[in-house]
Amino acid sequence: MLDATTRSGGTMTATALPQALATELTVPSAAVVPPATVRPARARRGLAARCTRVLLSPWSRFALLVALLAGAASCVLLFQPQRLLADGWPPQLGGAAATLAFAVAYGLCTVAFVPRPLLNLAAGALFGSQFGLAAALAGTVLGAGAAFGLGRLLGQDALRPLLRGRWLKAADGQLSRHGFRSMLAARLFPGVPFWAANYCAAVSRMRWPAFLLATALGSLPNTAAYVVAGARAASPTSPVFLIAVAAIALPALAGTVLAWRKRHHLRAR
Repeated sequence: MLDATTRSGGTMTATALPQALATELTVPSAAVVPPATVRPARARRGLAARCTRVLLSPWSRFALLVALLAGAASCVLLFQPQRLLADGWPPQLGGAAATLAFAVAYGLCTVAFVPRPLLNLAAGALFGSQFGLAAALAGTVLGAGAAFGLGRLLGQDALRPLLRGRWLKAADGQLSRHGFRSMLAARLFPGVPFWAANYCAAVSRMRWPAFLLATALGSLPNTAAYVVAGARAASPTSPVFLIAVAAIALPALAGTVLAWRKRHHLRAR
């Protein structure tokens, strides 16, 4: 009996030992990842991180901004959307829908460097004085906000280190410290291009509320004058048309005189 039990126990031990060794040898080999597999994965992650940093770098974003603006300007030269606004407006659009559609198209055209006076005249000719003014002013704020957002997101980080000249530092300091007042003056002065004021403000530290509010208030007089002139263009000798033309010319003259008087103050800064 003892011999049978011993033999039986010996058989069980001899059978269990290879199974345990097989388990111990199998589990580590499955858990350990070969170095040859880890290195390509790390290399791919490192390459992806480097590509992401390059694509999100300030100068890459600035190049994207330049490409977007160049494409928009090319589309304007090729398709001339200002003609569509003035001559080919869809007849099925009317009322509030037409005003809203015109405001959106107006904003996109200003981002693409279409001159605002032409758009304002088209607004007056299409919708009259009241609705034309509402559409033009809404489009002005919309286009200014879009340009400001693009400049702030894609161009500010790349261009701010380049503000080293005296005039550039003075302009940046004025826009950053006195954003509302400076932008209000820029909008009231007809000699400042609309797109230039947008992107200069985007590079500065000006805040969004000050920029949009100053744009709406400062653009109102000039926009109203052009819209009324466009609405009354059929009767150029009427008193309303002549008053609108005077409202366009007098602020331009006053702004020129003010800029001439303030030039010494700007140089001294």
